[in-house]
Amino acid sequence: MKVTYDKEADAVYIEISTKKPEGVIEVKEGINLDITSDGEIVGIELLDAQKKLPLKSFLSYEFSPDLLNNAV
Repeated sequence: MKVTYDKEADAVYIEISTKKPEGVIEVKEGINLDITSDGEIVGIELLDAQKKLPLKSFLSYEFSPDLLNNAV
């Protein structure tokens, strides 16, 4: 998992998989899921990130790949 922040766009992107996304699902305004043609979520985009997240603490965390496996 890789988390990036684009300061200019004020957007956080959480890359869950390196598979190529084929589409986007808008969950709600400012939250988008990138999906494969099979419906697998490969990324999460959060727009207006500074309003939604405590970025200084959020971007300093490391996540284990097993975290998502146990969540489903």
